[in-house]
Amino acid sequence: MGAAEPDLYRDTWVRYLGYANEVGESFRPLVPVPVVWASYGVATAYVTADAIDKGRRAAAAHAQDPAQATRVGVAVVDTFVWQSLASVAIPGFTINRLCAASLALLGTLTRWPLPLRRWATTALGLAAIPVIITPIDRTVDFLMDSSLRKLYGAPGEPPAPH
Repeated sequence: MGAAEPDLYRDTWVRYLGYANEVGESFRPLVPVPVVWASYGVATAYVTADAIDKGRRAAAAHAQDPAQATRVGVAVVDTFVWQSLASVAIPGFTINRLCAASLALLGTLTRWPLPLRRWATTALGLAAIPVIITPIDRTVDFLMDSSLRKLYGAPGEPPAPH
């Protein structure tokens, strides 16, 4: 019995591309805004590639299934929505607000020079990334299980007939 093939987008270094926007948000105090937006481009490309990959996998797994198009569509939509929320929107917003608040607080509470406050804010944002990942992933799982996934069942399964 052979081991399952590793998922390029979940089990390899490629997964870290999904965190590019969090890194970009952490560096926002130090870099031009177009650099931050480019980091969102990288993360969005990762999300899109993962969704396409899951669609291809669903198509291959259900090649003889008459409901194949539905299964492929569900796999793509589920992956794209989950990744968009868990890898881009929520963590990007979280790191953005954390860094903005820390920069403002450091300006109010310390006499540190602005470059030092900016670097401290960036370090805090980078340090927060591994801390926020699991809670955000679990929250997105719960939100999707409580909403969108009720429309079509488990990922990869066609919607239940009404």
